[in-house]
Amino acid sequence: MLEGKKVVALGERDGISGPAIEACIEAAGGDVVLSATECFV
Repeated sequence: MLEGKKVVALGERDGISGPAIEACIEAAGGDVVLSATECFV
């Protein structure tokens, strides 16, 4: 589904983290160019 697509994964500290989103994107065939976990308060 995401094969050949470049993705920026922004996770949230209290929600889903960036590395978790990154793992899902890579499993779907995407290429993660930036992965970060931030605190949105």
